Amino acid sequence: MTWEFKGDRPIYIQLIEQIQMRIVSGQYPAGSKLPAVRDLAAEASVNPNTMQKALAELERDGLVHTQRTAGRFITEDHEMIRSIREKLAREQVALFFEKMGQLGISREETLRLLQTADAEPKKPEKESA
Repeated sequence: MTWEFKGDRPIYIQLIEQIQMRIVSGQYPAGSKLPAVRDLAAEASVNPNTMQKALAELERDGLVHTQRTAGRFITEDHEMIRSIREKLAREQVALFFEKMGQLGISREETLRLLQTADAEPKKPEKESA
């Protein structure tokens, strides 16, 4: 998963969201050690102070904790991780319904499209020459 930033919101907020996504997707498993702040900052191409701010916020929320001299670790609270995962999923669903509404497609029609989408056979991707 690459680090992607948009100019519409502060970078540290986007870092928080992307680290949360990495945690709930299992890229950073529960109980695992996070890379050092400087390493994460270099990987994301951001200032270490910005990464520190994002990690401090995640720590305040309880998703990350620090063990003195050992570094930062992901919580082992699987219920917290599940709850955040569900919250993020609900936000994505709401955005999807909003976009469909902008296309003039009702909620009911959207649900019907979703139900039939899985039943349709997958089309093979065209090979580029």
